[in-house]
Amino acid sequence: MTQFTVTNADFIDIVRNNRPQKLIRKQSFDNFNESILGLGTISSKTTTIDALSVIFDLEGFTAFCKQVDPHLAVPLFLDTFLKWMFDEIKQELTCEIFEEGYSTWADLPFLSKYLGDGLLFLWNVSSLSDVSINNVIVAMYRICQKYEQEFLPRIAQKVAQLPFKLRCGIARGFIYSVGNGNDFVGPCINISARLQKLNSLSFCFSQRGINTNAFDSEYNSLFITKKVAIRGIGDNELVCIPRHEYEHLVKFEKDKFFDI
Repeated sequence: MTQFTVTNADFIDIVRNNRPQKLIRKQSFDNFNESILGLGTISSKTTTIDALSVIFDLEGFTAFCKQVDPHLAVPLFLDTFLKWMFDEIKQELTCEIFEEGYSTWADLPFLSKYLGDGLLFLWNVSSLSDVSINNVIVAMYRICQKYEQEFLPRIAQKVAQLPFKLRCGIARGFIYSVGNGNDFVGPCINISARLQKLNSLSFCFSQRGINTNAFDSEYNSLFITKKVAIRGIGDNELVCIPRHEYEHLVKFEKDKFFDI
């Protein structure tokens, strides 16, 4: 993505019919086109990837940006949060550290994208085992927990009215490159976006393409599978949610979920 800017040099002053007019130069005007999206050659043939889409959302971020003097609080929070997030992903996926490098539980995401009030991460899972895919899911769950338990208490000493919850939705499916592969589209990205704001849950993943039997015993008992209607996706989607969060939902939210 390229920022489109114009300066005084991009304008000329003319007089037409005895009236002064300010015009943007033709070259500057023509520079506003699809290339500023940074997608490369959009007509390029698409490539298909079996992917795991992970979307994080900062609940309460809009209200946070409306506080007094947000220009002081927002940059400090985002700088701290984004560094913390990438460090946590690396830490959670690190199995063992050697002098020469790192052994990991799963690959790192191949695409990371800032969404304004959250983040999108994409993993190429075409060559990952079921266990490795589940390791990514567990890592994302742990990050959501650590946001409230560790990150918020630390940043609260510097910033007020913080986004109070980090929500996460995960889905697997095929994604399709746009342009030169600088961006991707696909149903699983839309599904993960829906799942990250499913009721008041902080974590949810679609069971489609996920072998839940590959979780170790600790996490296999942590998640429960339910049927739920997802807007624009389906009325009986199978999703996995943390058991303890489901048990603490109010009745009208619980009633939206059905046993399989």
